Amino acid sequence: MTAKQVAKKKYVVKLSEDERTRLNTLIQAGKHPARQLVKARILLKADASEAGEAWRDSQIAAALDTSVDTVARTRQQLVEEGVEAVLTRKHSPASARVRIFDGAAEAKLIALACSKPPEGRVRWTLELLEEAVVERKIVDRASDNTIGRTLKKTNLSLTSKSNGSSLRMPTRTS
Repeated sequence: MTAKQVAKKKYVVKLSEDERTRLNTLIQAGKHPARQLVKARILLKADASEAGEAWRDSQIAAALDTSVDTVARTRQQLVEEGVEAVLTRKHSPASARVRIFDGAAEAKLIALACSKPPEGRVRWTLELLEEAVVERKIVDRASDNTIGRTLKKTNLSLTSKSNGSSLRMPTRTS
């Protein structure tokens, strides 16, 4: 890339020797998320410093099997926020779902599931638990699916007998 082409770019990547070393080490270790490795490779290819290759966005995109927009966004993020921001994934609090069962509500659900079922029932069903947690104001609303997932992670799955799964019986050895 010529000096004139570099001057045209709005976000020019110029990595320090320490940054280049860090990115190369990250890539060579290979024990990082694929997204992070691609971003590191993009930065190394886009580097317009003396030690860099200064590839065009289209060349980088073709070589790394990614989009030109990803290359441009990575370049922009580096210039505006730095190397650490490029390599660290941001989790938006707005995108994450709020858990229906926090620790206290989960404990109450487990206690309810372990208690004696309603009169006329042999055991609790997910639908019965769904109604009971709302009636008892443990939570405002919950689906049977949510209750099943919550109980499953605590090994209290009410669905294990009905979904065809079974415990393995030990085999006899002679």
